[in-house]
Amino acid sequence: MPHTAITAARLLLPNGALNQPLLFVRDGVVERISTRAEAELPANTLDLGDATLAPGFLDVHVHGAGGRDVMEGTQDAVETTACMLARFGTTSFLATTVTAPIDHTLSALEALADSIESEPTAAGARPIGIHLEGPFISHAKRGVHPVANILPPSIGLFDRFQQAARGHIRLMTIAPETEGATELIAHAAASGVRLSMGHSNATAAETRSGIATARRAAPTQAVSATHTFNAMRALDHREPGILGVTLDDADLFAELICDGIHTTPEAVRLWFRSKGENRAILVTDGMAATGMPDGDYKLGELDVTVRDGVCTSSGVLAGSVLTMQRAVANLQAFTGASLATAVRLATHNPAALLGLADEQAGMVPGAEASFTVFDKAGAFRGTVLRGEHLPFA
Repeated sequence: MPHTAITAARLLLPNGALNQPLLFVRDGVVERISTRAEAELPANTLDLGDATLAPGFLDVHVHGAGGRDVMEGTQDAVETTACMLARFGTTSFLATTVTAPIDHTLSALEALADSIESEPTAAGARPIGIHLEGPFISHAKRGVHPVANILPPSIGLFDRFQQAARGHIRLMTIAPETEGATELIAHAAASGVRLSMGHSNATAAETRSGIATARRAAPTQAVSATHTFNAMRALDHREPGILGVTLDDADLFAELICDGIHTTPEAVRLWFRSKGENRAILVTDGMAATGMPDGDYKLGELDVTVRDGVCTSSGVLAGSVLTMQRAVANLQAFTGASLATAVRLATHNPAALLGLADEQAGMVPGAEASFTVFDKAGAFRGTVLRGEHLPFA
């Protein structure tokens, strides 16, 4: 019998906390939010004792998990990924592509659209859209993206991708300095797609131009930067480049892979001080090896080796095995941020980037009853997914 209510010691909200919350749930959706002082516990209440509830994590940059990759182009791959992500607190995500041959990308986008439009698997996070990472990136800062498949920005090709995805591309990484980028940025932003500057060797001027183009085309939409520090022109005091603009622009959102591998604690602290609690976004950039033992895996069509938790392809970092609950814990350890602040960077901020703050992180009636659970000491202890508890093993 499904739970009809959920209670705990505390519920973290975007602008504070509610003590002794009592959330009434129907069909996996929050029907009403009250407190134990205001209402009696109904039958079949999930009582989490002295735990803290927080919104479920939203990962806007993840490629796969559980041994599977979303570029495989099958619903099974997406469902396996979704189930593994849910174990670590991610309850919604953007399925993220990697640069591949056009036909492969089109096929994968069609399959991802099928998954997005289907009911989520019972124990799996919900794919709510697609993050197109590549092929419109810089050769100089491609990371492991295959050089043969990187293409100049093209409105025509982007429209083919979006048609295959049935409109589900919600975020696109693009190198603003590449020929044709200005036109594509304006076109995509005007169509409602959020833009993220990344995999880029752009100068500061080129970066500012790309951001300004996106903001002119869609003044109410947010703009972001992809995995800050990684695959970006290095900071120089006379040419700050894309990294300098990312850290300096107060309105720009900025992703970060907070694993201590892609970014050291010093870099994390610099990013956090620059972006603050309203514009910093935690992502995993997780790939198929997430939740799996060391070994050999795939990232799109790339062969990736995982040793001691480090993912490489031909000696270059290739995604991560970071989980979002670990990113939240790392941010607290590296910066001294509170649990509430760290959670905000994995919930409210990515939702705000996508224009989904109320639905994804507002904890409002009508929202999905999906939460993360932390014990009294602030350690992650499981996920409540559409009203059902998935304890952390």
